[in-house]
Amino acid sequence: MLLPALLALAACATRPEPALQVVEGRLAGENATPVELFAVTTRRPSPDEGLRFSGERTLMPRFARMVISVPKNRPTGEIQWPDGTTADPAGAFRARAFEQLEIDAFRQRLGQSIGRKRERHVLIFVHGYNTRFDEAAFRLAQIVHDSGAEVTPVLFSWASWASVGAYPYDRESATLGRDSLEALIERTAAQPGVTQVSILAHSMGGFLTLESLRQMVIRRGTLPPKLRNVMLAAPDVDVDVAMAQGRVIRQARHRPQVTLFVSTDDKALSAARWLWGSRDRLGAINPSMEPYRTNLENSGVSVIDLSEIRTVDTYNHGKFAASPAIVQLIGQRLASGQDLETQRAGSNPLTDFVQGTTRAAGAVLTVPLRIGEAAAPPGSGLSE
Repeated sequence: MLLPALLALAACATRPEPALQVVEGRLAGENATPVELFAVTTRRPSPDEGLRFSGERTLMPRFARMVISVPKNRPTGEIQWPDGTTADPAGAFRARAFEQLEIDAFRQRLGQSIGRKRERHVLIFVHGYNTRFDEAAFRLAQIVHDSGAEVTPVLFSWASWASVGAYPYDRESATLGRDSLEALIERTAAQPGVTQVSILAHSMGGFLTLESLRQMVIRRGTLPPKLRNVMLAAPDVDVDVAMAQGRVIRQARHRPQVTLFVSTDDKALSAARWLWGSRDRLGAINPSMEPYRTNLENSGVSVIDLSEIRTVDTYNHGKFAASPAIVQLIGQRLASGQDLETQRAGSNPLTDFVQGTTRAAGAVLTVPLRIGEAAAPPGSGLSE
């Protein structure tokens, strides 16, 4: 009964209109901050300027660059969607620039953006199921802005149909995106001037990321040394499949630090579990229980358990982005190239609210926060 209930709730949710239309004119002074994003996508272009790319698939990836203005005077973790009544960038997320690029121009513009930053660090964001292109772009802009991380953000957007009922289509689209994500990781790490690469993958994007990394190891026997961190937020991956993927990835000569964000009350993953025949999903496990505890310790994966965090996200599926504390205190540090062991070694505000820590090869951090002011993802917690 869980899946029908979630479908009914999602059907009642109000989803914002596509919002990547470029707003001309002056940026609203110091009240909005521009965030430059790059995008690689396996979606077909859309004539809708608010959407830019549809949910239809293409075998040849497309490339884009955009600038999103993020209001400064807003609660951390929230996305303010334009309502059509104002073009003031201080009141809502707005596209200030958008251009589709050929691959050579994309690499050139990306290299220029990297060169302007002191920390030449690229963060690749892979969104989840039921997500439009503009929703993924706004979410990445929000994460980069709110974390304060000095990174060059790149969105990898696979062809989600952005519909709760299109789960099978989305899963196949994620699978189709493996080669393109692999190429993006490889080429980004080889980009002149890049010092390190991190990946943040949400929900079904976690499955896609693990598949791409596994594929890279099979092809090359290793992963790029500049790939330092892989962060899997609420990954929608069968636990047994994840173990098999991880077994191959651990054979790589160079391996990134892997951090797993889990929550046992994730309703979206509970629905996915039901859909897949009661198979546990990686993002909803209890990492302190066996056999997960031992498996995680042996794998060297660091786990952040968000089960006790309370946000207004109806489905508890987007806590990694909706929680101000997690975005600011975890996202920033992981995105800057520090793993959790490095964080614990020095003074860190994270220790002020970490209740329990298990010191082992795989560390479990339990974060007992109650954050009532955090915002849910737009539309529903099943998206993004």
